[in-house]
Amino acid sequence: MLKGFRDFILRGNVVDLAVAVVVGAAFGAIVTALVADIITPLISAVVHKPDFSYLILDINGGKIKYGDFLNALISFLLIAASVYFLVVLPLNALLNKFKKPVPATPPATKACPECLSDIPAAAKRCSHCTQPVA
Repeated sequence: MLKGFRDFILRGNVVDLAVAVVVGAAFGAIVTALVADIITPLISAVVHKPDFSYLILDINGGKIKYGDFLNALISFLLIAASVYFLVVLPLNALLNKFKKPVPATPPATKACPECLSDIPAAAKRCSHCTQPVA
């Protein structure tokens, strides 16, 4: 029973997933700090409000805090944009520089010179008109 558990834990994809979660958490902290400490204050300087939490809709004594929802939505959009423009685009550009060009595949068929039907490229005789093909 323990051998099966050990094999499961030491399987490559489980270890890779664990590393990805740890690195993702650390990267998440960096991106959150970027948004909270740099980008959000820049937006606050333009809007002249630190956030939208002051926006509350009062209906029959119930409070709908749509300002907090706007804060969360803006934070999500800023984090997604930061990840895309600061990580995904540069990484894709870097990977495209090292990508090898795909070699052109030779055509699988060729035209018969007599009847102009498509035949396999390696054929020595046309299957339609039975003429020899060079």
